[in-house]
Amino acid sequence: MTWKQTMPLAILAFYLISIALEFAASRLALVKARYEARDTLAALGMSVGNIVTNLLMAGIVFAGLTAAYRLRLFTISPASPWAWVVIFFLDDFTYYWFHRISHECRLWWAAHVNHHSSQNYNLSTALRQTWTGEVAGTWTPWIPLALLGFPPDMILLQQSFNLTYQFWIHTESVRRMPAWFEYLFNTPSHHRVHHASNPRYLDRNYAGVLMVWDRMFGTFAQETDEEQVRYGLVKNIDTFNPIKIAFHEWLAIARDLWSARSIREAAFVVFGPPGWRADGMGTTSQNIRAEWLAKSAEGQPAK
Repeated sequence: MTWKQTMPLAILAFYLISIALEFAASRLALVKARYEARDTLAALGMSVGNIVTNLLMAGIVFAGLTAAYRLRLFTISPASPWAWVVIFFLDDFTYYWFHRISHECRLWWAAHVNHHSSQNYNLSTALRQTWTGEVAGTWTPWIPLALLGFPPDMILLQQSFNLTYQFWIHTESVRRMPAWFEYLFNTPSHHRVHHASNPRYLDRNYAGVLMVWDRMFGTFAQETDEEQVRYGLVKNIDTFNPIKIAFHEWLAIARDLWSARSIREAAFVVFGPPGWRADGMGTTSQNIRAEWLAKSAEGQPAK
C-alpha cells in the first residue's frame, strides 16, 4: 500500500484511539470532557460521510489542482526542505481565508455549519466534517498554490498536516498552554472561542495552526474566565441525524430562494452572510455583535 492509502487509515485510527482515551479519562474524572452518546455517534456518522464523499470527489479536486499546476509559474520540488517551509505558511494563510469565507458566505457556510452543530466540545467534535465542501468549491482557494508551482500531491499532503494539527485543539481537557504558545499557535482555548455562539466570541479565531492571521486581520478574540463558552449555533438544530446535520442549511437556502422576491435578494440568500434578511433585521454575526455592544454600553446584561 502507498502512503496515500495508509496515511488516512493511520490518522483515523489515531483519532478514534484519542477519543476513546479522552472519554475514558473523563469518566474517571481525570480530565474535563463532556460526552453524550448520541452526539458522539453523530460525529462518527459525519466522519464516515466525509470519508465517502472525499473518495467520490477526490478525482475532481485533484484534476482541478492538476489543471492549475500545468499553468504553473515555477516548478517547486517536494524534495526541497524550503519548499515545505514556504507551503506551510501559504497553506495556513489560505486556510485562514477559506475558513473565514466559510463563516461569511452562506454558500460555504452550508458546507461548514455541520462542524459547529454540536453543543458539546470534545475530540469527537473534530470529526464533524463536511459532506458537501468539494461540491461547493471550498477547495478552490488552494488553486493559486498550484499555479505558483506546488505539485497537487504536496498541497493535499500539507492540507492533511494542517487538519491533523487541528484535531487536538477540540477539547476542554486543556485549559491553557504556555503564554508564548498561546500567542503563536492555535490552541484549545482559542478554538473553543471559535466554536462559541456567544456574541463576544462569535465568528472569531479562524486560524488553522498560526494565530498570526487572526491577529493581523482583526478577528482574534481571547477566551475569558468571566464568560463561559456556549457551544453550538446561534439557532441550534437539535438533531443527531447525520443526514439532517449535513444538509439542513442547504434545504434552508432552497426555501429562502423559493421565497426570494428579486435576483438581488436571491444573490444575498446564497452569497450573503448567514442569517441575512432583506429587511436588514437578520441574525447575522454583525447584527448580533452590534446588539451586544449596544447593550454592553448601556450597562444591560448581554446574552
